[in-house]
Amino acid sequence: MRATSLHPHPAAAATSILWSGGLPVYSLRLLPSPAFKPHGRRAMVVRAAVTMEKESKAQVALVRIGTRGRYAIFPLFLARFLIFFGVRSYFRVAVAVEDSPLALAQAFETRDKLMSTHPELAEEGAIDIVIIKTTGDKILNQPLADIGGKGLFTKEIDEALLEGKIDIAVHSMKDVPTYLPDGTILPCNLPREDVRDAFICLTANALSELPAGSIIGTASLRRQSQILYRYPSLKVVNFRGNVQTRLRKLNEGEVQATLLALAGLKRLNMTDKVTASLSIEDMLPAIAQGAIGIACRSNDDIMANYIASLNHNDTQFAVACERAFLETLDGSCRTPIAGYAHRDTDGYCVLRCLVSSPDGKRVLETSRKGLYALDDMVAMGKDAGEELLSRAGPSFFDW
Repeated sequence: MRATSLHPHPAAAATSILWSGGLPVYSLRLLPSPAFKPHGRRAMVVRAAVTMEKESKAQVALVRIGTRGRYAIFPLFLARFLIFFGVRSYFRVAVAVEDSPLALAQAFETRDKLMSTHPELAEEGAIDIVIIKTTGDKILNQPLADIGGKGLFTKEIDEALLEGKIDIAVHSMKDVPTYLPDGTILPCNLPREDVRDAFICLTANALSELPAGSIIGTASLRRQSQILYRYPSLKVVNFRGNVQTRLRKLNEGEVQATLLALAGLKRLNMTDKVTASLSIEDMLPAIAQGAIGIACRSNDDIMANYIASLNHNDTQFAVACERAFLETLDGSCRTPIAGYAHRDTDGYCVLRCLVSSPDGKRVLETSRKGLYALDDMVAMGKDAGEELLSRAGPSFFDW
């Protein structure tokens, strides 16, 4: 890995090119500041993600956050434009993200929490955000089930983590397989966002108002099956791409409506696009929907301690409960599976679960209630999964 510095304005900014795997990846640092002085023993073991030519001193990133997206060069004319208007940046972004603004927003949320919790990480240059192109981001014209399932959004990030190219990995938990790669741990879930799905339509205020034959766009078999179960006269088509792409397709008339996770829209400050929020009773969410998970290498105690300090126990327990249900079913992207665990007003855990056929003609549901404690909740998830496995029969999952 090597870095080259460009100086479009000698007194104003430095743009550096981070070379990784033979690909040039640009980062922008606006307005010079004193070289970052690393603290503690972490600086002795972390290789510099980018080296800046300034007074012969190196800036060393203490934490390199990996997230998903597609490489896109940050143009120098835009850098100059930002500098002219006095925009300042206190972090270095390894690349500009082109097709996953939500993933970048989640990485920034992680960065901000690390900076506010650990003073040494609040200094300029202490945290790098590295965008990693995943297979799931490359192939957008096929259903996920046809190209290998949800691990497609995490595989390349996990590889970068294990190879030492990044120090922590930020994931949407609903994209994370029920197994973790050897050599990694996931000790942190950030506080969970709203788990509901959002209905977005230009012509109707609810799914029930859409005329027969209306086309709903979604990449989720879970959403498809629950829509068709309640509204069999509607038509559901595969509809992939990031939030902005799906909204553009909706505006262009490719579909009459779409459903998106409300959590993502909130993180992107795009709730003004929402026509209605669907209740949990009408649309049971995906396993771990709205939750962010942060992983690191299992032998990296320093990173593990950093991210464990951000963990939200209620979210971690609920996610573990739901994932235990999913793991018991051995579910894949070919089977519509939904589940939601939460703390009720009395402090107990309430778990609702669902499996269905993709056409919505057969839906199996169950629920559990018990102590809001990790071991009890994992046991509840497994028990619910075993029940639905028994009721469904082995052929139910052969789609």
